[in-house]
Amino acid sequence: MNLKSNLLKKYRLIILIAFLILVSISGVCSVLENGKALSTGLPIFTNFVYQGNDEVYNENPLKLDEFYNPILQGCYPDPSITSKGDDYYLVCSSFSMVPGVPIFHSKDLVNWTQIGHVLDRPSQLKVETAGISMGIYAPAIRYNKYNDTFYMITTQFAGGFGNIVVKTKDPLKGWSDPIKLKFDGIDPSIFFDDNGKAYVVHNDAPNKGDELYSGHRVIKVWEYDLENDQIIPGSDQIVVNGGVDINKKPIWIEAPHIYKKNGKYYLMCAEGGTGGWHSEVIFVSDSPKGPYTPAPSNPILTQRYFSPNRKDKVDWAGHADLIEGPDGKYYGVFLAVRPNEKSRVNTGRETFILPVDWTGTFPVFENGLIPMEPKLKMPKGAHNRTGDNGFLPNGNFTFADNFSSDKLDYRWIGVRSWREDFVKLTKKGLQINPFSVNIKEVKPISSLFYRQQHKNFTVTVALDYLPKSENDLAGITCYQSESFNYVYGVTKKGNDYYLVLERTQKGQSIIIASEKIDVKNPIRLQVSAKGDEYRFNFSTDNNNFKNLGGTVSGDILSTNVAGGFTGALIGLYATAANDIRL
Repeated sequence: MNLKSNLLKKYRLIILIAFLILVSISGVCSVLENGKALSTGLPIFTNFVYQGNDEVYNENPLKLDEFYNPILQGCYPDPSITSKGDDYYLVCSSFSMVPGVPIFHSKDLVNWTQIGHVLDRPSQLKVETAGISMGIYAPAIRYNKYNDTFYMITTQFAGGFGNIVVKTKDPLKGWSDPIKLKFDGIDPSIFFDDNGKAYVVHNDAPNKGDELYSGHRVIKVWEYDLENDQIIPGSDQIVVNGGVDINKKPIWIEAPHIYKKNGKYYLMCAEGGTGGWHSEVIFVSDSPKGPYTPAPSNPILTQRYFSPNRKDKVDWAGHADLIEGPDGKYYGVFLAVRPNEKSRVNTGRETFILPVDWTGTFPVFENGLIPMEPKLKMPKGAHNRTGDNGFLPNGNFTFADNFSSDKLDYRWIGVRSWREDFVKLTKKGLQINPFSVNIKEVKPISSLFYRQQHKNFTVTVALDYLPKSENDLAGITCYQSESFNYVYGVTKKGNDYYLVLERTQKGQSIIIASEKIDVKNPIRLQVSAKGDEYRFNFSTDNNNFKNLGGTVSGDILSTNVAGGFTGALIGLYATAANDIRL
C-alpha cells in the first residue's frame, strides 16, 4: 500500500512539474475577465499623470472675466468652425493620428468638450502606411440650413482617397462614409449661399506651364451638386493667382473659406506658408465665383513683424476661420505656435481664438497685428468653466487617468492604428498587446499617445511588465515622427532586465544609457521637460526617482528639426519587434 501511495505521489509530482514546464515554455498564463481569456504576460500601464507647468500661466493668473489662449493646447492645427443655433462645432487636422479629425463642441466659444472624432472607423480613414505628417489635412466643417446637414470636407493623403466629404444630421451620432471628390489640390472648403446653391473652394497648383516660382499656388472655386455630392465638371474658376499681389511672389495661398455678409462675398485665405511668414488675408467680390479684390490693408492677422526675442512669443499665426459668436460679435479661430527658449516648436501648431472687428467693410482680427497676449476677455455672457465638468482644460493643468473607465478618453490616440486593435482596459489597468512592429516603422504601431501640451511638463506612469526576450520592450516614447523620437523602456538581455533610453534622429538610433533593474514590482517611468531640456527618470520603490541618461535635448521632438506638421506626442508603447540591442 505504501509503495502504491508513493508511486501515486511521484506520478502527481511529475504531472505538476510537466505542467509548470509547459507554462514556463509558453510564457503565457491567462485568467478570465468578462468571460474572455486575458493574457497576464503583457505590459499593464496604470496611474498615468500629465502635469503642465508653463511660466506664462503662473505669471498671468486669470481674472474672473478672462480665459487663456490657445483654447486647444498641443497639436490641434488648422481649425475650422461652424454653428447650428447656439451649438458651435470645431474640427482640426489629424494627419496619420487615429481616430481622425477631432471634433469639439461649445455654447460660448470659451468652454469646449470633445465629443469624438469625425473619422472614427476604418472605412473612413486609411492611413496604415502613411507617414505621421500624411493623412488628414485641413478639414473644414459647415452646416447647411437648407437641408439641415453638417458637412466635413478635407484632403486625405492616404488610402487612395484624395479630397473627400462626409455628412451627418447630428455630429453626436456619427458621420457617413467618405465620398471621393473629383478634383485635385488641398484644403477644400464648402460654402452654402442664401439661394441654396453650394460651392467648393480649394488650393491648387497653377495651370500647367503657368507656375512662376516655388510656392506659387492658386485658389479655385467649383459649383457643387448637393444632390449628388460632387463638383460640377467644367464649373471651376481660378479666383486668386499667387496671393494678394503676384508681383511680390507670395507663397502658399491656401486654407480658403468663403463668407457672405451684407450681400458681399468674402474669400479669406492663409498666405506665406505655415511658418514664420504665415498670415491671413481677405478678398471681396459680388459673386462667389469672383472676381475677388484684395482688401487694401492685408494681412488681417499675422505675428511675423515682431522681435524674435519677445517674451511669451506666439508665432506662425494664420489658417483661420470666422464665426458669429453668441454675443453677435465675430470671432476667428486659427493656428499659431508657442516656441520654447530655443525658438523650437515641440507642442505643435495649436488652436487660438481672437475677437474680430467686422464693423467696416473687411474683418480684422482684434490685436492680431500686435504681439499676442496669453489671455483674453470672455465674450459677453460667458463664464470660464475650463477644466470642470468635462470641459477641456487650458493653461496649467493636470490630466490623470487610472484607466478604470470602460472606454478611453478621446484625447488618447493611435498612430496609423486603431486603439481597439492593441489596447484593452482591464481590472488591472491598460493592457497593450504589442505588435511585431517598432516605433521607427511606417506601419500601425502599438502605442497609445497623448499630446504634449506644455513647454514644461512631467509625465509619470506605472508599468507592470516582464519581457520574455530581447525582442520585447514596453515603456514610454516621446515621438515627433517615425524618424525622430525617444524610446524609454524595459527589455531583456539574457536572464536580466534592463531599462534603456534610445534616441533616433533621421532614422539613425543611438543608445544614450541603459541600466539593469529589478522588475519584481511595477516600475514607475517618468519623463519631464523644461523647454528644450528633457529628463527620463524611474522608480522601483514607488517613491524615489533616479535619472537615466542625464539631460537630453528635445530638439528632435521639434518641428524645426524633425520637419512635418505635427507636435510631439507622449506614448505608452510596447513592441514585439524591439531592435534595441544592449
